[in-house]
Amino acid sequence: MYLVPKSRWQFLFLRNFAARQSREFSCFPNSSAPSTSRLQELCAIVSRMVGGLDDLESSLSNFRGSLTSSLVTQVIDSCKAEAPTRRLLRFFLWSHKNLKCDMEDKDYNHAIRVFAGKKDHTALEILVSDLKKEGRALETQTYAIVAETLVKLGREDEALGIFKNLDKYKCPQDSSTVTAIINALCAQGHAKRAEGVVWHHKDKISGTESCTYGSLLYGWSKQENVKEARRIIKEMKSAEITPDLFCYNTFLRCLCERNLKRNPSGLVPEALNVMMEMRSYMIAPTSISYNILLSCLGRARRVKESCQILERMKQTGCSPDWMSYYLVIRVLYLTMRFGKGNKLVDEMIGAGLVPNRKFYYDLIGVLCGVERPNYALELFERMKRSSLGGYGPVYDVLIPKLCRGGDFEKGRELWDEAVKMGVDLCCSSDVLDPSITEVFKPTRKEEEKISLVESTSAKDKNKKKVNGSTKKVASNLAKDNNKKKKITTNKKNARKSYKKKKMKKVDSKKNNNYGPA
Repeated sequence: MYLVPKSRWQFLFLRNFAARQSREFSCFPNSSAPSTSRLQELCAIVSRMVGGLDDLESSLSNFRGSLTSSLVTQVIDSCKAEAPTRRLLRFFLWSHKNLKCDMEDKDYNHAIRVFAGKKDHTALEILVSDLKKEGRALETQTYAIVAETLVKLGREDEALGIFKNLDKYKCPQDSSTVTAIINALCAQGHAKRAEGVVWHHKDKISGTESCTYGSLLYGWSKQENVKEARRIIKEMKSAEITPDLFCYNTFLRCLCERNLKRNPSGLVPEALNVMMEMRSYMIAPTSISYNILLSCLGRARRVKESCQILERMKQTGCSPDWMSYYLVIRVLYLTMRFGKGNKLVDEMIGAGLVPNRKFYYDLIGVLCGVERPNYALELFERMKRSSLGGYGPVYDVLIPKLCRGGDFEKGRELWDEAVKMGVDLCCSSDVLDPSITEVFKPTRKEEEKISLVESTSAKDKNKKKVNGSTKKVASNLAKDNNKKKKITTNKKNARKSYKKKKMKKVDSKKNNNYGPA
């Protein structure tokens, strides 16, 4: 008889036992498999673009799997990015009708938040009204998102209406919901209505006054109402709440935006006064504060003042960031001061500041827009030295620009360089073909020359006409003067002859009276 060693026998026994167990368990499906298959089946039905909403509902009615509240939430989360909103809404309403009381409040609130994020007012209106009818509870987080969405859609009356009747939605009217409606209204500039909410619910916002004042300040700043924004800051000080950096930056933005439209010359002095006030409260202006002013100065094309503010930042100990340099360099390029702009780029890189790709993208676009592709190439070289990557959009701008300017050689060089680096180009290779690409001709200068020649010739003609007319007028005046002279001489001669005749008659009468008898 063949004897098997104990260790060997144990090994064979365990292997047979494991194989038998695996065969037995393979007869039963995995517990997670049905849920994933149901999820995939429902997602395929909802995401299918063929057929209308009635076809969708008939396909859903053929679904034979078990439907749960959590499964509905999973399907909505999986399909919300690709499926149309109306199909998602029809799926949720069908699920709600089939589940009835099995639909949990948290999943119902989740669906409302999803449709609020997609800014579908019709879906929101249906779901919120159904939630109220069924006596479900509206969560505080859900109300905050719904209020924000409704105000963004221009339906602030509806948001306030839900807020006034929160008890009917089983949602508490506490500091969270009051803050939510105030923030939603102020974010879109409805500061006056937000102040009404604050007035009626002062007791519910105790402890959050600084946040409330900050929201109101932002709301008035959104309207560029400097007077009301200043009033909010004064109220904060009277309530012994020191405005922080955010409040002052918000007020500074409001002031600069108003002055940009109405009083550009007052941009710098009024902004510096605000910064002086900030320092009096031990709040040092940051680069963000200065960038607000620099942005408005750049839009007003006030080059000298922009450069002065940049120097002032260095003098006051506030080191400029790359955005500060960007705002000044941009206005220099737009006003054709390329040398000074390039110096500031080198100064920024020398200071150790590393801008992101947007810095180079925008400035290269500006240089191409003002017809300076050579300067754009220099800036592109600086970008490549910084090893930022993302060169594709720059090549797509520079290659067509150079080729349409007639520099096909440089365009071909950039194309080969991009191919070597493995950059995906969006522009077509047809741009490099001179027989296809139409070269831009500076017709503007030629038209200006032609217009100048035409204007000079027109001026010469007008001068000739004026000279001819003046000569005619002079000759006519001379003729008139001669006629007048002749008339006056004739009159004088006539008077003289008349006087002579009269004297002769008088003499003849005297001779007749005193002659011999």
